[in-house]
Amino acid sequence: MNVPTIKEKIKSAYPMLKEKYGYTNIMQAPQVEKVIVSVGTGKMSRNDKKKNEFVASRLATITGQKASPRPAKQSIASFKLREGDIISQMVTMRGNHMMGFLDKLVNIAIPRTRDFRGFRTSSVDAMGNFTMGIKEHTIFPETADEDLKDVFGFAITIVVSTKNKQESIDFLEHLGFPFRDTANEGRKKKEVVKGAPGKKRKK
Repeated sequence: MNVPTIKEKIKSAYPMLKEKYGYTNIMQAPQVEKVIVSVGTGKMSRNDKKKNEFVASRLATITGQKASPRPAKQSIASFKLREGDIISQMVTMRGNHMMGFLDKLVNIAIPRTRDFRGFRTSSVDAMGNFTMGIKEHTIFPETADEDLKDVFGFAITIVVSTKNKQESIDFLEHLGFPFRDTANEGRKKKEVVKGAPGKKRKK
């Protein structure tokens, strides 16, 4: 059985969503504009100056694209931070690199995540952009044999061309990103609180 690629799923989003959102032209269908991967290295690089090089190397392996170092814009004495110090590494992907990364993320990396129960809808902002946190970079197959002491987390932001949050959620679910039913979760919590035994009054 052939698994459809992200590019194929994006093309099929128009017939899937056009009735719900009133699309009249295929150009109105949602698109993934870019994917940003970022790692904050300020804290770890203060203890080990080679950490920035290590993180940049691993991001290049995972994304297939060279990472861009981001310097601090101002000095903060309480954090022992000087202006110009490298505090993060970032990769911005578009085109084929982006599609290949998303295929790997959806079909390989996310299923390898421990105790994964779906993404929260609050991870999608009002503009429809989706940001997820990856706790361990070793969920990607290229780095699966890394030493545990070198494991780091990073953020992935998927920028889409949708007009609102719900449209983006529907589009991302169509691409293969599972979201939790947070409405039901909230309802269950209220029911637990409501049914909880109260304190007995003293006579």
